[in-house]
Amino acid sequence: MTDNPPPPPHVDPNAVTEVAPGIYVISDRRVPLVPNIGIVLGKEAALVVDTGMGPENGRKVLAAAKRLAGDRKLILTLTHFHPEHGFGAQAFKGEATIIYNAAQRDELTAKGPAYLGMFRSFGPGVAAALEGTELVAPDEVYAGDAHSIDLGGRLVEFSTYGLAHTRGDQVIGVPDAGVVFVGDLAEERIFPIFPWFPPDDADIDADNWARVLGLLEAAKPWIVVPGHGSVGGAEILSAVRGYMLDLGRRVAAEVKTGRNADEIVAELGPKVRAEHPDWEAPEWIDFAIRYFAAKA
Repeated sequence: MTDNPPPPPHVDPNAVTEVAPGIYVISDRRVPLVPNIGIVLGKEAALVVDTGMGPENGRKVLAAAKRLAGDRKLILTLTHFHPEHGFGAQAFKGEATIIYNAAQRDELTAKGPAYLGMFRSFGPGVAAALEGTELVAPDEVYAGDAHSIDLGGRLVEFSTYGLAHTRGDQVIGVPDAGVVFVGDLAEERIFPIFPWFPPDDADIDADNWARVLGLLEAAKPWIVVPGHGSVGGAEILSAVRGYMLDLGRRVAAEVKTGRNADEIVAELGPKVRAEHPDWEAPEWIDFAIRYFAAKA
């Protein structure tokens, strides 16, 4: 994805901010391949959202969760199966109840080993973080598009919407605080991550992805925790949705002129980059253009 290997994807368990009463985020600090990680406290239980990449990051997140949770029981869930979000789950096995939606469980089973191999090729820092990684099954799985858990005086809602960024994207909502954890459905000032790797993986539906962002925005959340980047409000959702819809229209127009994907990347990619000078990870522009070209 980039010629320069990313830095080691270390989660900093001290980079904790309370974004709403009893809701904490371990910040990604804008480090590539480190996610924003959530810890949501109720009176009886604490929910951890995402683990970071690899067993050592998972252990650090577990320790941070225990510090905040005290004697509350722990529950772990993931926004989606990608390695930087969930390949530290083994640290939680036996320490927490691990809950995924069925599509996420199935996608991890089908693709997890290949993604583990692919990410190990990203450079020595990433390979070291993944050393000793074991893919673990959830303890509980829910079917359908919604699930809720009472943490003790605080309800959390799990929602999944079908194929979008992945097959099993999951949004975690905390209604009493107006907080949503959206995973890689939205990043903040980072180009959306389009894992468009045909023929190995082409499971993206940008139309549904944009639809989901519209639904989330319409719910008027007070606080949006993106998969990567700074915590903010619904403007994060609006920015990503607007970018995707605009890029899809522009690529479709170029395809109608007879241009192929390589030509569109060469022509449109630099323009899109210039239009978003403060956004990070521009390598994802080309992946998105190729996706939209293939779908036009």
